[in-house]
Amino acid sequence: MSSLFTIQAEFRYEIVRKIFEGGMGIVYEAEQHGTRDFVKRVAIKVIRQSYANQKTFIENFIGEAKLVADLIHTNIVQTYHLGSTGQVYFIAMELIRGANLEQFMQQLTDKHRPLPLELAVFIVSRIARGLAYAHAKTDKDGKLLGIVHRDVSFKNIMIAFEGDVKLTDFGIAKARGFLQDNEGEVVAGKADYMSPEQASFKITDKRSDIFSAGIVLAHLLLGYNIFKGATPEESRDRVMTLALPDFQKLDPRIDVRLNEILHRALVRDINQRYPDADELLYELEHYIYHTGYGPTNETLGRFIRELFGQTSPQSIYESRGSTIILERTTSIAPQRQS
Repeated sequence: MSSLFTIQAEFRYEIVRKIFEGGMGIVYEAEQHGTRDFVKRVAIKVIRQSYANQKTFIENFIGEAKLVADLIHTNIVQTYHLGSTGQVYFIAMELIRGANLEQFMQQLTDKHRPLPLELAVFIVSRIARGLAYAHAKTDKDGKLLGIVHRDVSFKNIMIAFEGDVKLTDFGIAKARGFLQDNEGEVVAGKADYMSPEQASFKITDKRSDIFSAGIVLAHLLLGYNIFKGATPEESRDRVMTLALPDFQKLDPRIDVRLNEILHRALVRDINQRYPDADELLYELEHYIYHTGYGPTNETLGRFIRELFGQTSPQSIYESRGSTIILERTTSIAPQRQS
């Protein structure tokens, strides 16, 4: 016979500081307090009050949490808990001590430091690993979820001070059965990191994320985004029409092979692009490791710690102090016993 019992536990989340503020949500660093002085540092993503009463947005916020909860991979930020207090919904997530790529590149600029080519390739190879895992994710019945991130961009890629590279924010991802989607009617994503399919209101698949990863790689190598225009509309137009340059002429460090990788990731004909993130990952890893030696998490960790003086750029964040208290109920089903 089988049995089912319920564990009730109270968790208190104490907000420490604001980490990031976006158009629709705010991310805080918080302490999760449990029984017997248990404390764990987490990130808390909260819906902006102006969106708290919009049913579709709330449903997608919940859908994002449910989707990412089962994405357990070293190159994807882990989700721990979906909760609510009053009318406020929040997601408790893995806290990454480090910087997103936008902050990382700004620090390089401020300190007049070049990013070594092999580290740029390494960073995007880790993103390709995370994408390959997400794209291949299936439901409990083994059916492909069809996940497409649709927002692979500088702000959504984190580098921890330990050197781990993490993809975050699946807020506009599409996946069967999790999030409402108006693809083909509206444009989702950041204009200067979109694929041509996104920019032209077409249906996307996993190859769309590969194009965006290609933009990230080119941006890291060159120090600027070739598709970025003065307005979102201009950026979308450049994504759809700009002739791809010979990257070797823009940066002499880029050799023939890396130029070929960039062009295949950024080709507009989706059928000529890398068919999946696994193949992009193979090409990038072969490029940096084919001689038998290449960068590692530790290499990147040493670089970013030295770049930031081994401290988090906390001075750019606004401190807060408040407490969220909720009751959490978890059902646990033991194995069937005879």
